[in-house]
Amino acid sequence: MKSRKGFTLIELMVVVLIVAILAAVIVPMMRARIDAAKWSEGRAGIGTISTAARAYWAEHQDQAVLVTDAPTLAQLFPTADDLGGKYFEQASYSIVWTQYNNAGAAYSITCSATLSTRTNKPTNPATMTLAVAANGTSTWTEG
Repeated sequence: MKSRKGFTLIELMVVVLIVAILAAVIVPMMRARIDAAKWSEGRAGIGTISTAARAYWAEHQDQAVLVTDAPTLAQLFPTADDLGGKYFEQASYSIVWTQYNNAGAAYSITCSATLSTRTNKPTNPATMTLAVAANGTSTWTEG
């Protein structure tokens, strides 16, 4: 009898099934990594705003009396392209001042993916926030 070489249909179907199971597990993991990479731009933008806010307060702390005297995002970054990127634009960011006086400055900066008009914006999480206390400590939250 002649011996035949090759794979049977069952063996090929088992291999295809194993590859499909691996793909079903790996694709969501890779999607999360892609969103995390996109959010690195959002974190960088938040860091830029935080640095500008600290610098502004340091230059104007002798004039700081009320939270309403704190600068807006448009005052910190007068050109809309200053915070523009591939996934987020200036409209994606907001700053809320909770303390702005001679004792210090405290604020929270939020970057929202839902406010971005970019088609390739991240999907999860919807927002990322940096809260900075007057003593300089900061806390990141995702929402």
